[in-house]
Amino acid sequence: MKNVIITLLIILFTLSIKSFSQSKKSTISFNEEVHQFGTIKEEDGPVTCEFEVTNTGGEPLIINNVKASCGCTSPEWSKTPIAPGKSGSVKATYNPKNRPGKFNKSLTVLSNSETPTKVLRIQGVVIARPKTIADLFPHQMGDLRLKSNHLAFVKIKSNEKKTDSLLVINDGFVDMKITFDRVPNHITIKAKPEIIKPKQKALIVASYDASLNKNAKGEQEWGFMINRVNLIINDDNNQRNRLSISASIKEDFSVLTEKEIADAAIIKFDNTVFNFGKIKQGESVTHEYTFKNEGKNDLIIRKIKASCGCTATNPADKIIKGGKTSSIKTIFNSRGKKGKQNKTITVITNDPKNSTIILKITGEVEIPGSLPKTN
Repeated sequence: MKNVIITLLIILFTLSIKSFSQSKKSTISFNEEVHQFGTIKEEDGPVTCEFEVTNTGGEPLIINNVKASCGCTSPEWSKTPIAPGKSGSVKATYNPKNRPGKFNKSLTVLSNSETPTKVLRIQGVVIARPKTIADLFPHQMGDLRLKSNHLAFVKIKSNEKKTDSLLVINDGFVDMKITFDRVPNHITIKAKPEIIKPKQKALIVASYDASLNKNAKGEQEWGFMINRVNLIINDDNNQRNRLSISASIKEDFSVLTEKEIADAAIIKFDNTVFNFGKIKQGESVTHEYTFKNEGKNDLIIRKIKASCGCTATNPADKIIKGGKTSSIKTIFNSRGKKGKQNKTITVITNDPKNSTIILKITGEVEIPGSLPKTN
């Protein structure tokens, strides 16, 4: 019996020590862990709430950091230690700009508490502010405002003609006449109506005829092409008022028969990536990408275009017979370059299954006299 009593006393003593040691630690508690902002208006700007923090433990509470889940939320917190039984705060400011709709953001509170990580949340619904003309038509040319300053036809076949339009508005107080300058032969463009009344919307309508897009030699253009036309507004030909019109011209392989596809050219490169390692600034490196026409019919190199003027390309042949090999010589000039380099060469051919191939040049250009990087 005596041994049983001694054992019970030891257990009670151990538990009391444990309880005492636990009460000495700081303990973090909040008046709320989720704050509901309810419905707020975007136009009213940022809103702020304050979470009350209480130290219910026996040691000073230190909030080390508060991390927000989004850049739209800015946290502030008590930087000085919070004594046992005392309170501090964690504030959260939410910016609703350009964020209409429901939101649910978190703040992770890091402290020396028994529970070192706590997550608070702010929630609500943002009512979008009324859109202005500047919001709806963000690009401006004088009193003319445009939805965009770029009209993209995306993919277009070499024998195809496409028409697209762009919405604009006269944001001025007088009639506006729009005409165009520097328009290439393969593009026709006009404003509908040509005279736009104040605060009236209109369309800029453009047609793109890929078959008329020729290079200086009179040959069909291929791949990504971009033109910039000038907008003349009320006879003012301001060179800064430019509209970009782009298209990626592809060959129409849908007209080929099954036999023509089976016998078509097939381009196969030995390697599409050239790594020149490290060179000094001002040095040039040369590489030849070799390839083979594994098809039966002639392989035709339609176009070769480098991503940078620092890279020169020269194909050994423009037409390669079936079963024959050839190469594309490339020279990379590092003049004015430094650090890691990643350049590309786009090769467009009449291979119906792989008409566009990207060749890559990589490496590092070191400036003479500079210290090498250390890990």
